[in-house]
Amino acid sequence: MKFLMAIYGNEEKWASIDPDRFADIIGRTDAHNAALKDSGELLGAYGVADQAQATRVRLEGGTTVVTDGPYIETKEYLGSIYLVDCDSIERAREIAAEMPSAEFTDIEIRPLMHGDAED
Repeated sequence: MKFLMAIYGNEEKWASIDPDRFADIIGRTDAHNAALKDSGELLGAYGVADQAQATRVRLEGGTTVVTDGPYIETKEYLGSIYLVDCDSIERAREIAAEMPSAEFTDIEIRPLMHGDAED
């Protein structure tokens, strides 16, 4: 089964972490990602651009309306996403719990319902 894992951030929370501790988190994250890649479970892990670079697009009466900025008003924002392929939701939960960022923020897991032509 394929799952999307979304890691949300909070500017104040992440900015309050000591730089040495933050470097340790990044190092442990890199090691965790490498282990998942070696196991074949990691399809991709991506940090997303700063929330100020977000763009909203919608149609209003057949006209495309583009608005710069994040799509919701909130302190928390999407920081990174993972795509994993594992045997079960239980394994997806284990993977999320092993992520170093789980010590600081929630990780949302959603099963992927539809795939591309290669799936």
